[in-house]
Amino acid sequence: MNNTEKAVNGFRFLPPSLGAWIAKDIPAQPFKGNIPWTALKKPIRRTSFALMTSAGISMKNDPPFDVAREKREPTWGDPSSRQIPASAGEKDIDVNHLHINTDYIKQDINVMLPLKRFQEFEKEGIIGRLASTCYSYYGFQMDPAELLERTMPDVAGQMQAENIEAVLLTPA
Repeated sequence: MNNTEKAVNGFRFLPPSLGAWIAKDIPAQPFKGNIPWTALKKPIRRTSFALMTSAGISMKNDPPFDVAREKREPTWGDPSSRQIPASAGEKDIDVNHLHINTDYIKQDINVMLPLKRFQEFEKEGIIGRLASTCYSYYGFQMDPAELLERTMPDVAGQMQAENIEAVLLTPA
């Protein structure tokens, strides 16, 4: 690594034993394959956005993400998703995630799902519009097959039905 490159330590805040346990499943070699990317077809100021987070946010009137099962089965992560209205605020949500400090999100949803910022962007003409529905899923997935094969295609279909052209993902 030369002096201009910076290394990010994704395990910096984890206990060493947890970092080692997670790291064993991460390939040592860099990803070699096609990264899915689609360039925007029009300026951001005319683009419709949805927000998505892996922080395990749910509406209080929706079922929470199943962290009880994960406590019994530590390598299992809830592969479902939740719809979050763009009008949601802290009083409307719950956050269920065993791998992050959820207190900050409960105090200010915009920490992980920047709804207010994107509403401001829409009002100021920086973006075309914010979708009325945003999405959350549970980011801890040791086996992401169900998430990728069932949950995300459903979410993508919902986004297509709402004519969403771009998604901002905030990883937890």
